[in-house]
Amino acid sequence: MTKLNIMASRHSAFYSPMICTIAGGFLENEGLSGEYFVVEPGSSSGGAVAEGRMDVAQAAVSASWAPLDKGSKAPFAHFAQINRYDGFFIAGREADSDFSWNKLLSGKFLHVHGGQPEAMLRYGAHKMGIDLADVDDIASSGGGAMVTQWRSGEGDYFHEQGAFPQQLEHDGQGHIVASVGEAVGPVAFSSLVGRWDWLESDDAKRFAAAFKSSREWVNTADPVEVAKAEASFFPDMAETAITSAVAAYQKLGTWSGGIAIEKELYEAALDVFEHSNMVGSRHSYDDVVVAPPGM
Repeated sequence: MTKLNIMASRHSAFYSPMICTIAGGFLENEGLSGEYFVVEPGSSSGGAVAEGRMDVAQAAVSASWAPLDKGSKAPFAHFAQINRYDGFFIAGREADSDFSWNKLLSGKFLHVHGGQPEAMLRYGAHKMGIDLADVDDIASSGGGAMVTQWRSGEGDYFHEQGAFPQQLEHDGQGHIVASVGEAVGPVAFSSLVGRWDWLESDDAKRFAAAFKSSREWVNTADPVEVAKAEASFFPDMAETAITSAVAAYQKLGTWSGGIAIEKELYEAALDVFEHSNMVGSRHSYDDVVVAPPGM
């Protein structure tokens, strides 16, 4: 059985389709096994693939634009869509059924700074009628560090992927008030990458088949069952919090459709990055994306 090294650039339930290729047994069904890694600070998942340390990694189409801006082609290609919506939620200290984005202007906002998370947040805020530059923000690297900041009293609003906000709700320390994904709309948010040569291999075809099955299952299965399957990947989170995150992503349509990266979603991602002046030009879809191997 061939073992594949699989890397996430962010570790969260948002990437359940990738995690469940391992946790749900879908790799084994294709005669493969997988070892899961999370990128180390200062490194990149795409770089790990390029160096041959990883076979498959979670990235975003934007990861290929920096090399293209410099006149080079990225050493990896994006071959499957993980998420077709932004997966970040906004939580507040208090429940607020009448939340509007302009309320972010009246408090301190603890949000992930830099890269795609901030670009998407900035674009979503723009669509909701506010400029993120006007918000009194608090910098954070996100994840567990942000949860620690929040629990120590920093911020009136909190911005992270599931199931961090759902865990805060579970602990009675926060209430989800908005979805950035709803504000931004459908977009090529997260994708899987592999080296151009590896994507021609039989292992790549078998992995793509496993991922397709995993994503379809994660999108349609009872969220309780999905959470149970991947609970060991999130030892610090309650299964009920993971369940709530999976249910929210299913309802949003995060994992709906096929695994091929849709061109219109790629163009939407370019729109987001152009809004923040984070891409040099509208790079061709064909320079970044390939069809899922064997499909």
